[in-house]
Amino acid sequence: MIPGRNLCVEVLFLASLLVSTAFAASVESKKGELQDLKGRIETLRRDMAAAEESKTSAADQLRETESAISHANRRLHELAAERAELKSQLADLDAQSQRLERQTGAQQNQLGRLLNRQFVGGDSDALKLLLSGHDPNQSARDKYFLTQLSRAKADLIQQLRALAAEKERLAEAVRERQVLMAEIERRQQEGRAQLLERKKQRLTTLAAIGDRIKAQRREITTLKRDEQRLAKLIDGLSRIAATRKAGPRVGSGSTANSKSPRVKDHDPGNVGGAFAALRGQLRLPVKGSIAGRFGSPRAEGGSSWKGVFIRATEGAEVKAVAGGAVVFSDWLRGFGNLLIIDHGDDFLSVYGNNESLLAAVGATVKGGEPVATVGNSGGNPDSGLYFELRHRGQPFDPLKWALLRER
Repeated sequence: MIPGRNLCVEVLFLASLLVSTAFAASVESKKGELQDLKGRIETLRRDMAAAEESKTSAADQLRETESAISHANRRLHELAAERAELKSQLADLDAQSQRLERQTGAQQNQLGRLLNRQFVGGDSDALKLLLSGHDPNQSARDKYFLTQLSRAKADLIQQLRALAAEKERLAEAVRERQVLMAEIERRQQEGRAQLLERKKQRLTTLAAIGDRIKAQRREITTLKRDEQRLAKLIDGLSRIAATRKAGPRVGSGSTANSKSPRVKDHDPGNVGGAFAALRGQLRLPVKGSIAGRFGSPRAEGGSSWKGVFIRATEGAEVKAVAGGAVVFSDWLRGFGNLLIIDHGDDFLSVYGNNESLLAAVGATVKGGEPVATVGNSGGNPDSGLYFELRHRGQPFDPLKWALLRER
């Protein structure tokens, strides 16, 4: 039996080793795919920047500061999530420690009762057992089992105490890490304060170039270039998705036209999929007032809204309208800090003019999860969110897909 057992052990060891190796390879493969995706998107961004006809957009002077503020806010958001997780772990460990203490107390009480029966009452001698009429052999057996039971209880208590001590050590380790995280967050807050100082400088810059920004935004050619830039980005993301062996599909087979995105009479139709099933049930990504409606003329003139603009308070959370994968999270001329989510089945949601982007490229997000915060980046005069829905690269009216009470 021993050789057979050894063989089984070896087989199990080899199997576990193969599984571990496969898992590690899978993790490395996913990391490689993510890095490849980020690299392709960065290449696309650089190519688009190099192809720009004009390098003198006033809004571009805000790019560095707005991107830095976004990065700092994302880091603070991540730190807050980590600290919340640590607090949850600590609370769980404390609950386990208290439960173990109660179990230990119960075991000690039971042991005390056993000891009282065995020793406080005194040992019965043979004559007393004989006169009592009890079977001395049975009494001896009872005492033996009681003794063994007491020893077992004592061993259990020792184990429980050791476990409780280990839990306490873990709790202490978590508390130490929490202190460290608080220190890290303090440093991040200091960095954010510096960035907020730069934000004040941004306001100063805006005051100096505000008239030039307004003039450029009123130019029909500027608005059309912005629209073409976004369409080109989405088309580029589609091409990236088409060349990847695995990963989210971004508008596969897109018919996006980077020269003149169509805006009238486009409807995804009766398509299937999880996102299409949400038609009429989508919640808008942020609460606010609709200042620009799909298809209506823009105040600047010469163009129509390809999405909706929702006026909202600066810093308010922007939430994903549905689950999906983040395929773009960066600054883009005309849209400031821009985030795009692929929802599968050729559906995209687009969130622009954000103060900060909380989700990075490659992140998987759930519906209702915060992915950005409201701002007016990219030279937008009003604080709010520019929001689009696209199917196969073509924009369609988000309000037709939103809950009636939110329209």
